[in-house]
Amino acid sequence: MERVVLVLVLIHFLCSVHSQVSYSIPEEMSKGSLVGNIAQDLGLDLKRLKTGKGRIFTGDQADYIALDKDRGILLIKERIDREALCGQISPCALHFQIILENPMELYSVTVEIIDINDNPPSFEKNEMKFEISENAVVGARFMLDIAVDPDVGINGLQGYNLNPTHNFQLNLKSQREGGKIVEMVLQKPLDREKEKEVALVLTATDGGEPLMSGTVQIHVNVLDANDNAPVFTQQVYRASVIENSPKGTRLTTVSASDADDGSNSVVTYSLSRSTAGISDLFEIERRNGEIILIGELDYERARINEFYVEGKDEGGLSDSCKVIIDVIDVNDNSPIISTISKSSTIAEDAPSNTVIAMISVNDPDSENNGQVSCIINDNIPFAIKTTTNRFYSIVTDSELDRETHSEYNITVTCSDEGVPSLSSRTDLSLKMSDVNDNAPVFEKSSYEASVSENNTPGLSIYTVRAQDADWNQNARVSYILEESSNNGVPVSSYVSVNAESGVIHAVRSFDYEQIKSFTFHIKAQEGGSPPLSSNVSVKIIIQDQNDNAPQVLYPVQSSGSLVAEIVPRSADVGYLLTKVVAVDVDSGQNAWLSYKLLKATDRALFEVSAQNGEIRTIRQVNDKDAVKQKLTVVVEDNGQPSRSATVSVNVALADSFPEVLSEFSDFTHDKEYNDNLTFYLVLALAVVSFLFIVSIIAILSVKCYRWRRDRMFYKSNGNLPVISYYPPLYADVGGTGTLQHMHNYEVYRTTDSRKSCLKYGRPGSESIVSLDNTGTLPPAQREKLINEDFDDEVSKLPYSMYL
Repeated sequence: MERVVLVLVLIHFLCSVHSQVSYSIPEEMSKGSLVGNIAQDLGLDLKRLKTGKGRIFTGDQADYIALDKDRGILLIKERIDREALCGQISPCALHFQIILENPMELYSVTVEIIDINDNPPSFEKNEMKFEISENAVVGARFMLDIAVDPDVGINGLQGYNLNPTHNFQLNLKSQREGGKIVEMVLQKPLDREKEKEVALVLTATDGGEPLMSGTVQIHVNVLDANDNAPVFTQQVYRASVIENSPKGTRLTTVSASDADDGSNSVVTYSLSRSTAGISDLFEIERRNGEIILIGELDYERARINEFYVEGKDEGGLSDSCKVIIDVIDVNDNSPIISTISKSSTIAEDAPSNTVIAMISVNDPDSENNGQVSCIINDNIPFAIKTTTNRFYSIVTDSELDRETHSEYNITVTCSDEGVPSLSSRTDLSLKMSDVNDNAPVFEKSSYEASVSENNTPGLSIYTVRAQDADWNQNARVSYILEESSNNGVPVSSYVSVNAESGVIHAVRSFDYEQIKSFTFHIKAQEGGSPPLSSNVSVKIIIQDQNDNAPQVLYPVQSSGSLVAEIVPRSADVGYLLTKVVAVDVDSGQNAWLSYKLLKATDRALFEVSAQNGEIRTIRQVNDKDAVKQKLTVVVEDNGQPSRSATVSVNVALADSFPEVLSEFSDFTHDKEYNDNLTFYLVLALAVVSFLFIVSIIAILSVKCYRWRRDRMFYKSNGNLPVISYYPPLYADVGGTGTLQHMHNYEVYRTTDSRKSCLKYGRPGSESIVSLDNTGTLPPAQREKLINEDFDDEVSKLPYSMYL
């Protein structure tokens, strides 16, 4: 067969989803024949066909057409028999869609199958037999079987020819619904005595090229006279039946009467052979004319069934009537859902109206039973939209968030409008692909950790944690110590942070007395592109340990000089000798100090207050008590374990200064220091004598002043003067030490001045700036201090003490 391809673009629909292209081809084309250049007709680039994975979607139809993406053409995939595909339906066409992805595009294609004259007309039987009475009137009609030609149009059945035509001629009667009734009409009376049988040939021809035909033999048996033919009471009988009615359903009854008597009036009924396939659906009772359903009626296949019933008497005369059976549709077909194309994944930042799937829906029922609407499940960020009749798109209609829902199951439900309504459903699974849209989030808005001082470098202090709601690399968090400084020192010299685990390590050992706390920032940064990050502040508090012993501020100790407190023998019980002043640079309970008398020359004479370190007499001094007394006081803190310091207090029990001097040498420790002490004492006496002479001269002028000053000086009882001194490395401990941090440690002289003969005091504006390891002054400074104080105090003694 010569390959003929007729390419005709019928309509280009202007719509956002697809266009339409139509082609016409003859049936029976060989496999691989060209249908049309689809790429050119649709205006598509061949590269687009390949990258878009172009393919043909036919739904539930057979695949007759193939797409060659390399050349952009449509080819015959399987031989097409128009009669097998469409039967008598004309025009006959294949409808399919071409689908492209990335982005999704849909194009409708219609291929019309043109009939060729490849089938001759044919009769169901090879011969037809008739029994006709010889007295049949001229004009009597006899219905003949019709021929069937599967071809359509000009190639279909066009006419009949009857030979010979001596007694009969052919009469064709057109039907309203199409087709023809073929009747043989008696034109010349029959004479049984001359001719018992008449042989005829009925030829059916079509109009194709070349012309094709089919024949059937007609045998007429001439019977004796039967004057009257049966006559039906109606020419057309009509009945309605619901599709899917059970077999055996009685539809209607036809009736014919014959005016003859006897056997010539008995009428029998039969279905005419004028419509193919009727005998598979209906049967008629021969005697009573009742038509019964014996097959299955399907509205979607045939809405109307028309056929003829023949009524014949025993004389061979007959009449016919038409029977029309209307099939009533019921909603017996659920919508058919076909997925044209779908995406399995979608980015969570996909814009609104992104197409994720295309489906087609078909319901073969009629009217409302075939009207379909589709919905999807609620509470999902998707919507279903109608693109054209029977085609739907599922699109995004709001923002997507993988961290909230990583996967969606979309259920598409399509329902018709029948009563009761029928529906179908299909499920689509869609996964969200991650986009880096979430920064790491720390578990807390800020962190606070503590570490004991004197820690080991490299010690793990704390662990920070940050979570990222994204996935995979976008959620991989690294921890970075941000550069900053604390009092000019880079924070990186204090701590480091593990980039993977977020563990904070101490870089060095901390000293609470140098630094009590510091704050820095850690950045959590994930591995996305570009990376997102967040910061958090971390405060490290240094906890104090009891690593410092108490330091004695007063009395100042020195191995090279002598300091002594004078207690008059007339001192009452509770007389305040002096006060031991100590400080501990630790904090909290590590700096809580207690005082205890460790050793004493006479334990029954003095006691030490455990809370404030005041040394007082616990009994009256008597003459039997030794002039020289030595006390050893221990100062302990409250740490675990406790640390302590000791201080020695020299005491002289004397009412006069010469008595003190006579015993003074007994306190010396070596000759060098005794020589120095003697020198300073002689010098002090000379200075005092000079000052005494001056005071006598000026006594009248300053009498009032000195009286007021002495009164103010002796008025205070039990209060110690204040030493303006802070020990080395001493820091503010927040008010938790033995003395408040804002209090100057200046109290060191005896308070009962009316009964004290000697006071070692220094102006409050002076301060001691260095101590040795025992918390006392170095020997040189201590000796100078004692001599200076001694000279000052002796000059203040009354003249009667020298007499």
